[in-house]
Amino acid sequence: MTDTVLMNEDVMTDATSNEAEAFVKSGQKVVLLWMILAVAGAAGGYYAASSGMLPVGHEKASHEDPIDLESKPVKELPEVAFVDLPPVIVSVKAGDSRHLKFHAQLEVNASYITDVEMMQPRIMDVMNSYLRAVELTDLEDSLALMRIRGHLLRRIGIVAGEGRVRDVLVSEFVLN
Repeated sequence: MTDTVLMNEDVMTDATSNEAEAFVKSGQKVVLLWMILAVAGAAGGYYAASSGMLPVGHEKASHEDPIDLESKPVKELPEVAFVDLPPVIVSVKAGDSRHLKFHAQLEVNASYITDVEMMQPRIMDVMNSYLRAVELTDLEDSLALMRIRGHLLRRIGIVAGEGRVRDVLVSEFVLN
């Protein structure tokens, strides 16, 4: 009986060693296949880049004429003017006494500058009302200035008339 057990162990050992050798051989075949594919890919990539099929690694020929900047037409700037608004200092809704100092200029279509200057008291009223309503947490956000500019531009556009004010340019934005 012990002989049968020993014989079964030898058969099992031979079977597992055959499987392990088959696994190692198939693993070597896979590695060899990947190596061949990698070399073929590298050779194909080198050929494509060196033959000019890919726009990589080629320098512009030095005999070509450099771009003449003076010959290109320059786009004219739009007819704009700037209206300087007085600085605004508002207290921020907070437990402590913090203030926001805000100074801006309006970029205006040049033909409407007198209209916008005439509406300046209303524009200042809209700015003061909006800035007083802004929460401290809104001001501490990294995108606060972008958001405030957008809101002010929309409100000022309503007051001054659509198409007159092009942009709100912030000169000073200080939270104390």
